[in-house]
Amino acid sequence: MALPGKGSRPLTVDGVQYRWRLRGRPTYDRGLARSPVTYAVERAGTSGAVLVVTTRHTHAGNWLCVPAVPVLPRQVSDGIRAALARGWVPTMPGPPFRMEQAEQSEQAQESARHVPFG
Repeated sequence: MALPGKGSRPLTVDGVQYRWRLRGRPTYDRGLARSPVTYAVERAGTSGAVLVVTTRHTHAGNWLCVPAVPVLPRQVSDGIRAALARGWVPTMPGPPFRMEQAEQSEQAQESARHVPFG
């Protein structure tokens, strides 16, 4: 499984290039703030297993105006390092490596913003 190039962002972690992506529009459950945001990561230039990280936060585009915390590149870097420590091998083909990012940094929580409706 590979990430679509459109909408993905480059990120370098410990000298290695990765691409990561958030879904732009919320799914139905995320729009109703019933399901948390996930992001996907892959090593740039390879077709190995994709990392899928579930956060504890609502999608910024939710329809109920629930305050959302943005996913920052620093959090994605931390997620990549944690996944590598837990056995994710981004250069080996295989099913998506799923992980929960239980704790977001305090700074990210402080930067929570209210997204206006519409």
